[in-house]
Amino acid sequence: MAVIGIDLGGTKVAAAIFHADGKMLVKDYKLLSGATGNAVADKVVEVVKSLIEQRPEVHIDAVGICIPGIVYSKKGTVWAPNIPGWENFPLKEYLKEKIGIQGLKVCVESDRTCYILGEAWKGAAKGCENAIYLAVGTGIGAGILLDGHIVHGANDIVGATGWMALQGPYTHEWDQCGCFETFASGSGIGYQAQKLYRDPSKTSYDVFANYGKDPIATEVLDKAIQMWGMGTANLVSLFNPEKVIFGGGIFGPASQFIPRIYKEACKWGQPISMKDVKFCASQIEGDAALLGATALAIREINPLD
Repeated sequence: MAVIGIDLGGTKVAAAIFHADGKMLVKDYKLLSGATGNAVADKVVEVVKSLIEQRPEVHIDAVGICIPGIVYSKKGTVWAPNIPGWENFPLKEYLKEKIGIQGLKVCVESDRTCYILGEAWKGAAKGCENAIYLAVGTGIGAGILLDGHIVHGANDIVGATGWMALQGPYTHEWDQCGCFETFASGSGIGYQAQKLYRDPSKTSYDVFANYGKDPIATEVLDKAIQMWGMGTANLVSLFNPEKVIFGGGIFGPASQFIPRIYKEACKWGQPISMKDVKFCASQIEGDAALLGATALAIREINPLD
């Protein structure tokens, strides 16, 4: 049995053929080069067909794809805010038709779902029945594994943790992406720095580079650490996970702060759950989405895996 896992991002699509045991046979990618709508899906089809041409002797049973947005399981469509034309795009049926393999199973999931699936299969959550992957990049989202099952919610929007209410009073500054994200995402850290420096060119990279040297950079990251602690404390109190795994572009450089984040979380979280949970960095950073999409495809073939 072989499957193809696909990681679709905002600028490129990466894919690989895997055996069910996790052995990668071949990998390929294509840049999106500003493509929109159907053209993005066509890029996905191109990279799939390229892989198949490279290993024509391998029969592909299923394709799993990770997308940067929301997968509406009831409607069979996807929404990806960074891909124009994908407000309600029928990606699953489009790929089935265009790839053209008889009986091919295609499964589509959000990036945060794939992150936790990847960690559960090959990373820090291996062997866990209950784990949370907190993805901190441009935004903040969480993939949640609860009693061995991925949590989706009524409309597949579970894990929009950037919208956590962690501070009052409410301000319209949070209208666009939520309180947590405004302080503690990559874009949020940059935004806080721009306000305090009064310099619109400041980014999260500048803040990390100057942490401990410059009082404004230190203030911004200390606030983010507090917010990461409060946010994860809420997740631990709600879901009682074995592990909280930090990933995304900010963790990364913020991995050094995980012990401080845990210490902060212990102030706010349910004490027994906080004592039992482990905070750690992703073990497969960069490959979590691809491995998660692959695990998704394998589950489609073998539902008990």
